[in-house]
Amino acid sequence: MAEKKIILTGGGTAGHVTPNLALVPYLKNAGFEISYIGSKDGLESKLIPDAGIPYYTISTGKLRRYHSIRNFTDPFRVMAGISKAKKIIKEIRPNIIFSKGGYVGLPVVVAAKLCKVPVVSHESDMTPGLANKLSLPFCKEICCNFPETVKRLPRKKAVLTGSPIRGELLTGSKEKGLELCHFNEQRPVIMVIGGSLGAASVNAAVRAALPKLLPDFQIVHLCGKGKLDETLLDMESRGYKQFEYVTDDLKDIFAMADLVISRAGANSICELVSLKKPNILVPLSRGSRGDQILNARSFEAQGYSIVVEDDDNLSENLIEKVTELYFTRQTYIDAMSRSSQNNAVRIIVSLIEKNMKIQEKKKTDKKTKED
Repeated sequence: MAEKKIILTGGGTAGHVTPNLALVPYLKNAGFEISYIGSKDGLESKLIPDAGIPYYTISTGKLRRYHSIRNFTDPFRVMAGISKAKKIIKEIRPNIIFSKGGYVGLPVVVAAKLCKVPVVSHESDMTPGLANKLSLPFCKEICCNFPETVKRLPRKKAVLTGSPIRGELLTGSKEKGLELCHFNEQRPVIMVIGGSLGAASVNAAVRAALPKLLPDFQIVHLCGKGKLDETLLDMESRGYKQFEYVTDDLKDIFAMADLVISRAGANSICELVSLKKPNILVPLSRGSRGDQILNARSFEAQGYSIVVEDDDNLSENLIEKVTELYFTRQTYIDAMSRSSQNNAVRIIVSLIEKNMKIQEKKKTDKKTKED
């Protein structure tokens, strides 16, 4: 079999890295030799080498919609990144490139076009960010998470796939989760997760709701680094367990959870659909471009989630919606079971294979004509 090489790119935040990592074992199983192009200081610069993948760095510049002095210097960093990415691509000679998008991926996507290497990309949020919009003309196909996004992308390039999630999340043990938290099987479990840094308003609202929730539910709270409330440690015996964050045990906590309260980051909520976990989404609103709100409303419209606004009544609303969700949870499980976004990894790998074969056929046809 001919050698198959792929370059993955994307970075800066976990949302641009973890989906790529989720693809890695499946790409290896399909026979690909994998390399990665990322930034020097982004999260990917640690996660990718730790996964044993050859890692190459380029200069990157963030694209901003607001005034900043760096708006004058970052275009030159992007140009330098394109130049460096071209050299790397010519050295590796990949058959195809997969970009998770963002400002880290843009120079690589442009360089790929210049080197005549096909690109498949992925847009997590409902509305493409600026870097991804600039990348669109250079991509063969663009995968996305939401039906609404398909309408915002070039018609012949958009493919609704969902987001690739880590396969190990599907292998959790409910029994191990209960043992880890010292929970029993008599009361259902609510999992609260606000991202790696936690969500201060969600944390506060859940803790204020404990007197009303704990008589009927047990709660495992992934509250974020440095956000444990030590005054509540004595409530573990009543069914409230806090963790700053978890890694290897996350799959078991998910397996144990009957309901999930979460922020509405695109990759996080795609995990909930794949795991078929009835959920309440509290989208981040302050200080964001509003993508979480759009993400959450789409999932609500598709019947996957209940959405609660992050406002002064959050604690009271969570108490009300938790009860509502628990007694109607099967409706949400059924809706998620029908979702077309459950097989993201398989669909994306097949798109990568398809576009690689199309490119290889073009090369073969061109060589035949020349001969």
